[in-house]
Amino acid sequence: MAVLPVLTWGDPHLKKNSADVGEWSPELEQLVADMFETALDEEGVGLAAPQVGVNLNLAVIDCSCGEDPAQQIVLINPEIIKEEGSQIGPEGCLSIPGIREVLERPQKVTLRNRAKDGSWHELVGEDLMARAFCHEIDHLRGRLFVEYFGPVKRQVLQRKYQKQMKG
Repeated sequence: MAVLPVLTWGDPHLKKNSADVGEWSPELEQLVADMFETALDEEGVGLAAPQVGVNLNLAVIDCSCGEDPAQQIVLINPEIIKEEGSQIGPEGCLSIPGIREVLERPQKVTLRNRAKDGSWHELVGEDLMARAFCHEIDHLRGRLFVEYFGPVKRQVLQRKYQKQMKG
């Protein structure tokens, strides 16, 4: 397994819509392993393929942060089919290190997700998992969480981020 470089705010790869994953392959299996390793190394709950420069509808989530391998979820061509309720809480992004902001997300999310064998099934996530589902799927659609804020707030966050990056 390898830790991959994570693209950061401003990189054009993060603004692209991702292509659907086709047939599962050993290369995709390796990419998923590397993505879990990268998320763990960066202390993140999830990571989408576009964040490591791969334009595919593929993301990994581990709300246990490496504590419980059974909690590792691979999203393949995921699609939100139902959102319920509302939660307001802090959110951050590995592509925008050091920036955390309060954002409203659904309390419960149901996804249609493809398995590695090509079959489809539903996944249901609540609380942090629901937030992670929405956040990672946004990445697959070329959207960063800061885009939910108005232009003034986004500009303030961008200046704060740029100042932080300069040290």
